[in-house]
Amino acid sequence: QLQLVESGGGLVQPGGSLRLSCAASGFTLDYYAIAWFRQAPGKEREGVSCFANSEGRTYYADSVKGRFTISRDYAKNTVYLQMHSLKPEDTAVYYCAARGYYCSLSKTDFGSWGQGTQVTVSS
Repeated sequence: QLQLVESGGGLVQPGGSLRLSCAASGFTLDYYAIAWFRQAPGKEREGVSCFANSEGRTYYADSVKGRFTISRDYAKNTVYLQMHSLKPEDTAVYYCAARGYYCSLSKTDFGSWGQGTQVTVSS
């Protein structure tokens, strides 16, 4: 059974950094695209970043380019989202999601989701 578990969220000051983890079980990263989404209160869930081994490239939303980096550890079957220069507007629940082969930043393209981890950027 495919399962995703996020961790690493927390409270951080503006300008700070956090690293989120998405541990996958029941499948391997080789054949799946893993994306990070976020949802702030009262807002739609939006795609942040995506990686797919089949494509050999990464995707980022314009709002996080140059600040966030997605990476993966195949040995641990885990995908990370390293976040730097955090802003209050990055405050949201962050989710990871999986789909077969190809990346997308559209939430309707993903059927498997983790439970989410809260990131709060505040002084």
